[in-house]
Amino acid sequence: MGKTIIISNRLPVQLQISDGGLSAIPSVGGLATGMKSVHHGGESLWIGWSGLTKEDTPKELEADIDCALKEHGCSKVVLSQKEIDGFYFGFSNRTIWPLFHYFLEYTEFELGFWEIYKAVNQKFADAILEKAEADDIIWVHDYQLLLVPQMVKEKRPNATIGFFLHIPFPSYEIFRTLPWREEVLEGLLGSDLIGFHTYDYERHFLSSVRRLLGLDVSFNDVYLENRVIKVDSFPMGIDYNKFHTAALKSSALKGKERTDLQRKLDNHKKSAPDTKLIVSIDRLDYSKGIAKRINAFEYFLNKYPEYKERVRLIILAVPSRANVPQYQLLKREIDELVGRINGELSTVNWTPIWYFYRSLPFSNLIDLYTSSDIAWLTPLRDGMNLVAKEYIATRIDKTGVLILSEMAGSAYEMNEALLINPNNFEEQADTLKKAITMPKEEQMARNMFLQNRLKRYNVEVWANEFMDSLKRQRKGSDDFVSQKLNPTILNGLQKDYVSAKKRLLFLDYDGTLTGFHKDPQKASPDKELYELLDALHHQENTTLFLISGRDKATFSKWFLDKKYNMIVEHGVWISKDGNDFKLLEKVKGEWMEKIMPVLESFVDRTPGSFIEKKNYSLAWHYRSTDPDFGEKRANELNTVLTSLIGNDDISVLNGNKVMEVKSSNVNKGRAAVRMLGEDNYDFVFAIGDDWTDEFMFQDLPQTAITVKVGLKKTQARYHVEGVPKVRELLKKFSTGT
Repeated sequence: MGKTIIISNRLPVQLQISDGGLSAIPSVGGLATGMKSVHHGGESLWIGWSGLTKEDTPKELEADIDCALKEHGCSKVVLSQKEIDGFYFGFSNRTIWPLFHYFLEYTEFELGFWEIYKAVNQKFADAILEKAEADDIIWVHDYQLLLVPQMVKEKRPNATIGFFLHIPFPSYEIFRTLPWREEVLEGLLGSDLIGFHTYDYERHFLSSVRRLLGLDVSFNDVYLENRVIKVDSFPMGIDYNKFHTAALKSSALKGKERTDLQRKLDNHKKSAPDTKLIVSIDRLDYSKGIAKRINAFEYFLNKYPEYKERVRLIILAVPSRANVPQYQLLKREIDELVGRINGELSTVNWTPIWYFYRSLPFSNLIDLYTSSDIAWLTPLRDGMNLVAKEYIATRIDKTGVLILSEMAGSAYEMNEALLINPNNFEEQADTLKKAITMPKEEQMARNMFLQNRLKRYNVEVWANEFMDSLKRQRKGSDDFVSQKLNPTILNGLQKDYVSAKKRLLFLDYDGTLTGFHKDPQKASPDKELYELLDALHHQENTTLFLISGRDKATFSKWFLDKKYNMIVEHGVWISKDGNDFKLLEKVKGEWMEKIMPVLESFVDRTPGSFIEKKNYSLAWHYRSTDPDFGEKRANELNTVLTSLIGNDDISVLNGNKVMEVKSSNVNKGRAAVRMLGEDNYDFVFAIGDDWTDEFMFQDLPQTAITVKVGLKKTQARYHVEGVPKVRELLKKFSTGT
């Protein structure tokens, strides 16, 4: 049983060097707490940056640092100040962070930042490769390390890799503005499992994968040539018992046992028992909507002046990325806003806003949570927002009201909170009033549901669910009834091929012998393919058929002079030994005049699509269309055609980015079986990539070797990853080695 390797930008310990000595202190909260159930004992290793730059690390303490980190199950990645500036403060927080939070105006696309980001991601990948063994499970975390999964997978194709993004994934229209968008997606797709907080983020990611990389996506699976990547949502929880127990202990303290802050809050409540305390706790970040919240509070006081001197807003802004220019401007804006509002609205007995720009110890956070009647959290965009969950966990008497932005990931789980649009001041003012006047019975009813949910789905459950899902992905999916054509099976097939007296081969063309092209006419055979087909065609005791949905004119141009046997238009036409094509089936074409106007109307309404008119079938191609829009139109067209053709002797085939209307009595399986009956073959082989080839796999006898190209549900016995593997397989047949 291998170990678990956790990778994040920062390690879950803080190193402190003072007077030549060294100490390592475990971090509290956030990811460090969340990974407790995964990172324990000698069964795991955590890799990350120690927090000390190369320049700040005395050489004589390097061994001591490694030793101290090892005691906590950690291993460091060494970064210089230049790397931190370009990788963390640069690309991570001046490109990815604002872009993924929809702040395009703050996003910087600097090539220098990107180059350093790539180099540092490679450092993390190299650190993993150095420590990882074959059975280890690798879990990479967050936006600083988007490229790491693919960097590891390139060197260790069989490694089990999970990735979790702790911030939002933006919509396609936002993400596409990133100059290195394909590289980022490919980096993430090195994972076997990719996790997000919400289904929306998952959906945005899958949309970008389809539109930018053109990959097949089915539900939450992404299909590569040799792998299936699962994408899923795992909403992160909190250590519920930690916060709830801390609140119980705090409430039990009396007199001087209570913290200084708690005593001051108690005195305030005694002096003004009717005053409601509203708490807002955030990192100082433009995504948190702090400035808008302050403006909304001013709007509330002006709209409902009767609440002046009856409410107080406590803002705790925790310092963050102080050397990034946008954060410096934000702090100045908030300082000025608080100063102006307090200056204009304060009275002798009342200051509307208490503002703290600092970090507070855990005990003081509990004091604020338990003393505040309302928690008001209005991020403009937030991956999750655990503060909302922490506030609810500390409400030991189940009173208190949570006002939460619908833009926070936690809003999807916390419907009992008062959800608001952070840009709507009118709604915020009215919701504040509703919170202030909400009866205790209603508060308790709402919080009971919230607490039960948070208790059940805590941070430990979150981590274990992700790991369980990753382990299931590691074992492989049961959805595929076909077996991978591994070297052992291939060697056996090759022996059977060589020893066979008469062989019959059916080879699909597009997606099998060659890759797909947006323009089907440009998918002409290359020199290597001609040489491969020539070798098979001229082999003794071997009958080769190219079997395709292509039209006879195209295949005549490409292959007739080669004298290959060909079946085209899914079994309508046949050519043997270089002779002209003849009808293999009796088909009618009168229906085409009725169907053509329907297809033309869909072409007009679907940019990028076009019609391919064959002799006895019509194909509507949409490979060049936006993937989501193309699928939507394809579903519509399928419905229209199904109702239109009724009981007519025609059918609709759904291929790879193409819908083809043809006679019902024609398909590849029927044609293949007819050829099989012409002689006594003791080795029958068929290979193809889409649903039109399933007819062959179904109709050929069970003794036939049937192979699906790609990882999809199939009736074929085996599958191979893609076109290169197909050619490798056929080369073995052609050479016998």
